[in-house]
Amino acid sequence: MNAVLEKFQKIGIIPVVVLDDAKDAEALGKALMEGGLPAAEVTFRTEAAEESIRIMAEKFPDMLVGAGTVLTTEQVDRAVAAGAKFIVSPGLNPKVVKYCIEKNIPVTPGTQTPTEMEQAIELGLDIVKFFPAEPAGGLKMIKAVSAPYTMLKFMPTGGINAENVKEYLAYDKILACGGSWMVKKDMIKNGEFDKIKEMVAEAAAIVKEIRG
Repeated sequence: MNAVLEKFQKIGIIPVVVLDDAKDAEALGKALMEGGLPAAEVTFRTEAAEESIRIMAEKFPDMLVGAGTVLTTEQVDRAVAAGAKFIVSPGLNPKVVKYCIEKNIPVTPGTQTPTEMEQAIELGLDIVKFFPAEPAGGLKMIKAVSAPYTMLKFMPTGGINAENVKEYLAYDKILACGGSWMVKKDMIKNGEFDKIKEMVAEAAAIVKEIRG
């Protein structure tokens, strides 16, 4: 397993972050680090994403900073140039996956169906995102597809929260969970970084409780 993906497993919950203003990136990075989840999947949905990745990667070299919602190879280049250590996409785009593999960049594409999971295996992946997790059947679905696809591990994202994350983390085919409940957009916008740190610490404690 790639060293970055091993870190995912260790961290357990990867905060999925939407930043509208890069000025919040440093304070958010500090809250994540101090709270005990030293990682961020910064979604490429906003204009501030690239600069936010650059700031977090520079200010917190020990933090695992990556880019989410990556839809094109051009976005891969921009994210990596900014300091992203991994790429996550909502769906499985073979062009983007192949591009990342060629450049030795860890990539976790979104899958939902057995067909997409087989495509991922064909492309040489053994770890996929399962998205949107809860609407697509959640842990029940992951357990069902794990029977034929024994080589796959999953990173479920979408609808995961403090209530259901324990159940996910306890299953051995779950590498890590993506979640945004502790880094909600409004809390970032309102500068509630102490509250974020507190919620991050609670999430980190859940990982410790389930995985030791």
